Amino acid sequence: MTVRHDDPAPDAAAPQPGPGDDPAPQPGPGPAAAGEGAGDGDGDVPLYGPGSRFHALFDDPRWALAVVRATVLEAAHPQVGAALADNSTFVAHPWRRLRNTLTSLRRMFGADEEVRRREAARLNRMHARLDGTDTHGRPYDAMDPGVRAWVVATLFESTVTMFRMSGRPMDQDTMERLYAEFRAFLTALDGDAGHLPGDLPGFWRYFDRVVAEELENTEAARVILYRLFDRLPAPPLLQGVPTLWAAGRAVAGPVIGAVTVASLPEAYRRRAGLPEMPGAQTLMQGAYVAAGLARFLPAGLLRAEGLAELLSLSPESDDPRARTVVALQERMRRAAALLRLMSPLAPEDRAADGPADGPGGGEARRTAEEFFHQVLDQTGDGYLDWPDLAAMARELSTRLDLDEPEETGLYTAFADWWRELQSALDADGDGRVSAGEYAAAVPSLAGPALIRVAEVLFDATDKDGNGTIDADEYRALFRTGFRRDTTGTDGVCTRSEFVGDFLSFMSARRRSSPYDPLLADA
Repeated sequence: MTVRHDDPAPDAAAPQPGPGDDPAPQPGPGPAAAGEGAGDGDGDVPLYGPGSRFHALFDDPRWALAVVRATVLEAAHPQVGAALADNSTFVAHPWRRLRNTLTSLRRMFGADEEVRRREAARLNRMHARLDGTDTHGRPYDAMDPGVRAWVVATLFESTVTMFRMSGRPMDQDTMERLYAEFRAFLTALDGDAGHLPGDLPGFWRYFDRVVAEELENTEAARVILYRLFDRLPAPPLLQGVPTLWAAGRAVAGPVIGAVTVASLPEAYRRRAGLPEMPGAQTLMQGAYVAAGLARFLPAGLLRAEGLAELLSLSPESDDPRARTVVALQERMRRAAALLRLMSPLAPEDRAADGPADGPGGGEARRTAEEFFHQVLDQTGDGYLDWPDLAAMARELSTRLDLDEPEETGLYTAFADWWRELQSALDADGDGRVSAGEYAAAVPSLAGPALIRVAEVLFDATDKDGNGTIDADEYRALFRTGFRRDTTGTDGVCTRSEFVGDFLSFMSARRRSSPYDPLLADA
C-alpha cells in the first residue's frame, strides 16, 4: 500500500489531493504572493500569526508524528543528512532540540514582523556556519537554496499526509492556503521562494522527483529510525525515574519507528531498502487516528510549546509549575521503585531511581567520563571537536537572542577555546579529542581561552551594560530564578562571580550549577 496524500490522476499528470477533496487542483499562489505580508491572503486569512492555517496546526498532537516523518525525509537528503551527522545535537540532546525548534517556529510564524526578521537572520547565520563534506567526499552547505526548499517541502507534505492518514484529508482551499504559508516561510529565509514550485501540481511533481531520484538511506536517517527512539534519553522531568522511562521507551520506541517507516513514501522505502513490517500500515493509521482524537480535549491543554517547557523544567526554577513538577517526580519515583522490582531491565536502566543530588547537592561532581559525554560531547558521536563547541555557542546565542556582533564574538571565543583544547588534549593529532585524551589532561580544560568565553558570555548576558547581571538577565540565560546568595552583592552577579561559576562548571563539574539544564540536559 502506498502511503500518499493523493491518488494518481487519470491522465497521470498532476496528483490529486485525495478522497473528499476538489476533483482538480487550482493554481496556488505564485512566488510573489508567497512573499507578501502577514495580512495578505484569501479574504481575512493571514499568512502569519493567529488565524493562519499553520497556527491552527502547531498544537495538533498529530503534528508530532508528522514532524518525525518530515525529519526523516530531510535527513534522507544527502546534504541535509551530512549536516545533521556532523553538526546536530539531536542524538544527545533531542528534547533541547525540540524545544528550540518549537520556539523558532513560533517566532517565524508569529504575527510580529520584527521578531520574524530577527529569527530569520539568526537562522541564516546559524546555517551559514554549517558546511563541509560527507563520507563520500561530496560537499554540503546548509545555505544551499535547493536544500532549504526541500526542508520546507517535507514539512508541508508531511502535514498534508498527516490529515490523510487520520481520515480527514485537507480540502483543496486549505491545502493551497497552507502551501502559500510555507512558501512565505521560505521567502522570509531566502528572500524568495523560487526553489519551490509556484502551484500545487508543480509541487507534487517536484516532491515525487526528489524522493525518486535524490534521497538516500543516509546515516542520519538510519539513526532517527533505528537508534534515536530506542535510546532516547529522558527529559529533565523524568531523569529521576530511569526505570519508569526505560519501560515506557521499550514499548513506545519500536512503535514510533514502525509508524514512521510505514508512513514514508513507497518510492523511498524501496530505494532505501526499508523493511515492510506486517501490520505496520494498520498500526500507522491507528496512531494518526488516535492522535487526532486528542483534538477533542479542552483547548489549550496540549499546547506544544508549553509541554516542551514543562518537560525541560528544572525543579530549582522559579516557575510556579516547578513545585508541581517536584511532587510529580516524587510520585513517579515511587512507581518506578515498584516497577524496578517487577521488571528485568538492562543494568543501566536499573540504576537507583532518584536525582543524583538532592537539594543542596551543589558540591557533587561528575566523573570525567560523565562530564565528557553529558556536557562536552554535544553531538553524541563519542568525540570532542569543533561542532560540539559550536553547538554550545549556538545554544547560548539562541537563549539570549543575540544580534550578529555579539553572536560572532561568542563563536570566536569558543573557536579560540577549541584551538587551545586541540593543542593541549589531541594527543594523536586526529583533529578531535577522545574521552581518554580528555580524562588524561582534565586540568588543561580551564585555560585563558575558556576565561575569555566566560567574559564574552557575561557581556552578552549583561544587556544593560552596567557590569552586573540582575534577576531578569540571569533568567534570560538560565530560564530559572536568581537563587544566588546575594549577601553583600545587592542582589546581582558581578563579572568575577559569573566567570568563577562558569569555570567551576566547566572544570570542577558541579552538578547543581545552573549550566546543567543549559548544556547537559537532554
